[in-house]
Amino acid sequence: MKLSYPGTGGDSPASTSATEGASMKLTFLGTGGVTAAPLPGCDCRACQRAQLNSGYARAPCSALIEFGRERILLDAGLPLLASRFPPGTLTRILLTHYHMDHVQGLFALRWGMGAPIPVWGPPDPRGCDDLYKHPGLLDFRPALTPFVAHAFGELQVTPLPLQHSKLTHGYLFDWHGTRLAWLCDTCGLPPDTADFLRGQPLDQLVIDCNDPPQAEPRNHNDVTQALAIAEMLQPRQTWLTHLSHEMDNWLAENPLPDGVLAARDGQTLLCGAQWPVTV
Repeated sequence: MKLSYPGTGGDSPASTSATEGASMKLTFLGTGGVTAAPLPGCDCRACQRAQLNSGYARAPCSALIEFGRERILLDAGLPLLASRFPPGTLTRILLTHYHMDHVQGLFALRWGMGAPIPVWGPPDPRGCDDLYKHPGLLDFRPALTPFVAHAFGELQVTPLPLQHSKLTHGYLFDWHGTRLAWLCDTCGLPPDTADFLRGQPLDQLVIDCNDPPQAEPRNHNDVTQALAIAEMLQPRQTWLTHLSHEMDNWLAENPLPDGVLAARDGQTLLCGAQWPVTV
């Protein structure tokens, strides 16, 4: 897996090459939780830094997966999805759960023109607000079966039950043997999911790490839990996401272990057997 940072001389998300055509590209569209920097009215170090330099700001946690002609949106919390993705540019949408910060962009996107966009998420009968009742061009499909791989073109996608205040699925993405686990939102892991992932050699782990160390974490991992999960699963590289402004303040004062990094908005991972792991 190769890592690129847009604007720093590496491969940008728009770059192409003969070898990249055989890779899967995952771009972090957002790496923040609901209290991410800059938080309105907050003058903490992380929020002041994000106000002065937008490169430190964190949008709602989400990603774009691209390979061949596929463009799969992973969660839809960005509020301006309709302007960011013109009609016909998204082939599928994959949702982890139906909290507002992960689906709010769908409320405007659904009223666009064009072909229906297939949407998969966990089997939550309530969804969010009136999305099911008035889906517009969103084509909500039956939920994928947990722990069973489903083919999205050449990409194998396996839903993984997580522990959150609303029914939530993480996902294991298998691109020709290169595996990336996306575990967000969650507070710890259910035993069945932990057991399943122990048997999957992981190249990359993207994990919820909303908070600095907490006495009793709720709904989201704190950094202690996130690092314990990474230690248990032993991926080549771990990325922390869904970060709060408090977590950014903690990161400014505390180093992370080798092989663990805080993801940043706009970072791109290129997944393919031909890529070495470079950080």
